[in-house]
Amino acid sequence: MNKILKPNKLARALQDFFGDHLPRLRGMSPNTIHSYRDCLVMLLQYSAKQQRCPITKLEIEHIDAKKILGFLQMLEDKRGNKPTTRNIRLAAIHVFFRYFAYKYPEAMEHCQKILAVPFKRAGHRSVEYLEYDEIQEVLNSIDRCNEDGERDYTLITTLFNTGARVQEIIDLRICDLQLFKPYCARLMGKGRKERLCPLWSQTARLLNNLLKHRVDKNEPVFLNHQKQPLSRFGVGYLLKKYFDLAKAKKPSLRNKRLHPHVMRHSTAVHLLKSGVDIVTISHWLGHADINTTNRYATIDLDMKRKAINKIALKDGNKNPKAIWRSNHSILTWLESL
Repeated sequence: MNKILKPNKLARALQDFFGDHLPRLRGMSPNTIHSYRDCLVMLLQYSAKQQRCPITKLEIEHIDAKKILGFLQMLEDKRGNKPTTRNIRLAAIHVFFRYFAYKYPEAMEHCQKILAVPFKRAGHRSVEYLEYDEIQEVLNSIDRCNEDGERDYTLITTLFNTGARVQEIIDLRICDLQLFKPYCARLMGKGRKERLCPLWSQTARLLNNLLKHRVDKNEPVFLNHQKQPLSRFGVGYLLKKYFDLAKAKKPSLRNKRLHPHVMRHSTAVHLLKSGVDIVTISHWLGHADINTTNRYATIDLDMKRKAINKIALKDGNKNPKAIWRSNHSILTWLESL
């Protein structure tokens, strides 16, 4: 008879972590749980290989701080992960080992050494976004003479209107839309947080037209050829397709990328240009922390500086930069904008 292995502490902790702690106590979304799962699966595979034993025989003692550092380095060297992705993986590992220390206090010292593994400093990329005329060119590249084209036009318009994350847009169901005044869409964000996002009348008309023959109100809004929900890959593919078509007519697009998050950034920047305050934009995009939204304030300040410089040139000022740099108090200058 085959000997039945009894679950050890590591196995029991993993079962409880994914079966109860993350979904029930932490209320994490399935996508976040899948991300944590993928990270810990890779860590277990790496540790088993280093330990030269099957994954089923791994003990918590086999996964120490040194192995965590080796695993993170492997992600960068062999998988090409950037520091930001490395830090996301480490955050998932920290969450698990905090839980393990809570469940098994005798392993506190072991877990503390892993929790002391630091995050790597990651450079902040500038916010990429498209100007209004560039987005219009992308929309103009869509052939709307067929059902797929009409769906794609509505999809990109809705992305720009709502600034939704790609997962939020593919999870959007017909019953989440209110296509009579006041037009709005209910989006399910990170941490299963719901928010209502206003829709422009043009977006509402496009959605009404797209859904006029659809009966099941629980169906996702955007479906593929097989009448299945569009995937993240599918949305990315469509954006790239029309972006490449638009590049031929709009030279300014050649040095830019178009992916779902660029559409999200574009929404935020255009709201700023329209005079919408940062707090409202934070709620619009579903940011849990307003500091995430504050990065757009830099763009807003740049736009204001350019406006000041234009005024200065009209007044014949030979040194437009002096308008704000000569001010003794930067706070006074900011308040004057």
